[in-house]
Amino acid sequence: MRSTTLVAALCSAGLLLVACTQSTTGAAGRGGPDPTQLSRFYEQKLSWGPCADFATSESDRPTFSDPKFDCARLEVPLDYAAPDGPTAQLAILRQRATGQRIGSLLVNPGGPGSSGASAAASLSGRIGQGQLSQRFDLVGFDPRGVGASTPTIDCLDDAEWEAERADLDVDPSPAGVEQTESENRQYAQRCAQRSGGDPVLANVGTRDVVRDVDILRAALGDQKLSYLGYSYGTRIGSAYAEAFPQNVRALVLDGALDPTQTTADRTVKQNAGFQQAFDAYAADCAKRPDCPLGTDPAKATAAFQALTRPLIDAPARAENGTRTLSYPDAVTGTIQALYLSQLWPALSRGLSLLASGDGTILLRLADLYNGRGADGHYGNDIEAFVVISCVDEERITDRAQQADLIRRANEAAPFRDDGRGVVAALDPCAFWPVPPTSQPHVPQVQGLPPTLIISTTGDPATPYQAGVDLAKALNGSLLTYEGTQHTVALQGVPCVDDAVTKYLIDGTLPPPGTVCRAS
Repeated sequence: MRSTTLVAALCSAGLLLVACTQSTTGAAGRGGPDPTQLSRFYEQKLSWGPCADFATSESDRPTFSDPKFDCARLEVPLDYAAPDGPTAQLAILRQRATGQRIGSLLVNPGGPGSSGASAAASLSGRIGQGQLSQRFDLVGFDPRGVGASTPTIDCLDDAEWEAERADLDVDPSPAGVEQTESENRQYAQRCAQRSGGDPVLANVGTRDVVRDVDILRAALGDQKLSYLGYSYGTRIGSAYAEAFPQNVRALVLDGALDPTQTTADRTVKQNAGFQQAFDAYAADCAKRPDCPLGTDPAKATAAFQALTRPLIDAPARAENGTRTLSYPDAVTGTIQALYLSQLWPALSRGLSLLASGDGTILLRLADLYNGRGADGHYGNDIEAFVVISCVDEERITDRAQQADLIRRANEAAPFRDDGRGVVAALDPCAFWPVPPTSQPHVPQVQGLPPTLIISTTGDPATPYQAGVDLAKALNGSLLTYEGTQHTVALQGVPCVDDAVTKYLIDGTLPPPGTVCRAS
């Protein structure tokens, strides 16, 4: 769900992937203010009302107008070290339980930077009138800086976004590196200037989000937290488990990140995951005589390169000539389609259309990834991803290390290698004005109740082994799903959905070694 130019530079390898995030430290609930200093936040009463004004995208507006949802704002300290100082306001969306209520089920869709309010509204449609909607208030929140929460992260206006997407950053010469670093330095400066300065940037990471989650738990009237986190949302869940294990009722973590993994190693593994998904798509496509990459899967990567690399010098026309498809957008659109096998037919149509000189379908897939609406307005998902990641991630400030990482990433995912050589430019985080607040480590979760971790064998963005490792770190139960997609819980696979529902309602975990498959 993230971009491939400066956004990709952020993941240090020419590809910005969903859940490119790092484990938080164990200090989320420790070393902060005395609990009595936070009592006014924990004891606040939420004022619920219509949700229409909480929608931040065209697609959300009709959904948020549904009267079954109500919304509120949660007040939290901007800086937990100064709880009497400025505050942030978090956007909360709720669908109330229709039956015998257990409590709230808090949902986060990942990113970082994705709207939890939007995710909860979408999830409502998937779970319908089933047991979860009967027994739980379904609650989504926009983390600090994200979506409708304030202060809101802002780095680029719409015109700057369009320029950024057209910027190639493929020149490996010293001049090319200098130009790219200048752009990344400017990006960091814009984020600081437009988002509220250092006080916002320093306190927007996962360390602080988990503290917000505990205040939200109390404000919702729940003694214990029930939580469903996807992708980066698993990082919020595992960090909360470390900070507040005594406050956990149930955690479902789907599409996990290994909390002990370094930024560099995870980036390489994610690139390998997307190459695996590309190869799976190519093998499926090759069964059809009209496959735009040919009928030999072994030659698909070369065919894709031959189709997309010319865009570096000559972008393709798109949308009846009103827009153009750049090389970065062609790769981004492809990545968007690799998240879910149901999008493979759209990818095939997009690549076939590109072969005839029309980049419209790939451009629209890239728009979806980048959060561009039909009106040309961009949401702040990507900008929030950058800002949050820059305080969650390890930083690379040595160009030789950066070059080695990009080389390894290109080798892991040759389908998205532009063929122009390694551009060893430092990414925006290297120029960030505040220090990181997290580091990789093994979580300390004494007293944590049983948790459920779900991992998909062909997940491109959060490879399967990371779920295995997170389950081990949390001493949790692992549920394996055999498929090619990013996350699966409550998405229509009965074996998975039944296991999640039973666990959330009565704590029953699936038998050890359970493997689910699409029906």
